[in-house]
Amino acid sequence: RKKGVDPSHISADGTYALKKVFIQSDQHLELVRQEIRVSSQFSHPNLLPLLENAIIAVKGVQDGSQNHEAYLLFPVHLDGTLQDVTKSMQEKKEYLSTITILQIFRQLCAGLKHMHSFEPPYAHNGVKPDNVLITQRKEQPHLAILMDFESACPARRAIRSQAEALQLQEWASEHCSAHFRAPELWECPPHADIDERTDVWSLGCTLYAMMYGKSPFDYELDESAGESLVTVIKSAQVKWPTETGSSYPDTLRQFVTWMLQPHPAVRPNIDDIIIHVDKLIAKHSI
Repeated sequence: RKKGVDPSHISADGTYALKKVFIQSDQHLELVRQEIRVSSQFSHPNLLPLLENAIIAVKGVQDGSQNHEAYLLFPVHLDGTLQDVTKSMQEKKEYLSTITILQIFRQLCAGLKHMHSFEPPYAHNGVKPDNVLITQRKEQPHLAILMDFESACPARRAIRSQAEALQLQEWASEHCSAHFRAPELWECPPHADIDERTDVWSLGCTLYAMMYGKSPFDYELDESAGESLVTVIKSAQVKWPTETGSSYPDTLRQFVTWMLQPHPAVRPNIDDIIIHVDKLIAKHSI
């Protein structure tokens, strides 16, 4: 059963985005069906809804084998992604203001809270600027919408053996962007309880990227002498660009550092973050 779509996602002029996926294996077919199942559960103004979908069997062109095509219909957002916005601004030596960053970030938190509030909670597993659609509005804050639920799945996993830990690491290497991936998904202990705070790590990286145009660990790699990405991420030593044209308040930097706790047990959850971001918005709106 399809849930009602939030009215904010309905197109005023009948324009929508159609994603066509050519499927050549049973494994890929199951992944697409899983994406449809998962994303159809969510209904929130800051999560991109799957409006309609169809999977059609088609014959392979050369050997007559059975393949499939999936058609996924989404609302269209023509202003591009958060990555596009920060990149084009940086090229002009411009930076998002503190309050704009906080307003966008607050909306990402709202979308994630919806996912994290399910029983069991869902993790998005792909929070990054490329997966945030931005719509610029007159005399209103930018609208931010989290998209791409290909990697979304139940967040809580009890890892109880080396084999399970390796299996999780292999899954994460295929489904979670390296520069936004939490340390416990890089090197998982044989006894660990993974939860939705993997998304909180990615949120911290995304907040940094809104400020400086790249993940903190991209910046750290540029600065370090040949260290590997996993070494840099595990150390969680966040460095701050000094040459940037925009100086952000210490409260914003401390907020990033708080989310980038390498040990998930002491990393804040989404409710903690929302309380804090609301305080920062109140402070910087004055």
